[in-house]
Amino acid sequence: MDPATTAKVLAALGHEGRLLVFRLLAQAGPQGLPAGEVARRAGHLQNTTSTHLAVLSNVGLVSGRREGRSIVYAVTRPRFSETLEFLAEGFFETHGGDGAAFFQRLLEAWRVDGPDTDRRIRGGRTDAA
Repeated sequence: MDPATTAKVLAALGHEGRLLVFRLLAQAGPQGLPAGEVARRAGHLQNTTSTHLAVLSNVGLVSGRREGRSIVYAVTRPRFSETLEFLAEGFFETHGGDGAAFFQRLLEAWRVDGPDTDRRIRGGRTDAA
């Protein structure tokens, strides 16, 4: 991903309301959430949420699909992965530690299974471990 595109993605996330909407969708996983449910969980008016979703969609972070009378939104994994990769490029090689392996597991899990891959990201460990 080029610096200009990354800047646009980060600008979209640079608003508290949009960041909350993005996090709610990331937590919902690949199945996503209807726009009305996003608004309810975020505590926003529906028109405010629609604006946030439009901004996030315009930079490719989320996408919507029609299901009956609702539009269900979900995080667009490739764009989010590209953004993470751009931000972390070279960081772990120069800073060392277990961060590189963790980050690689995070990206691989996100690409394959979506954001709800906690066990795989932690290298097969569970919270109880």
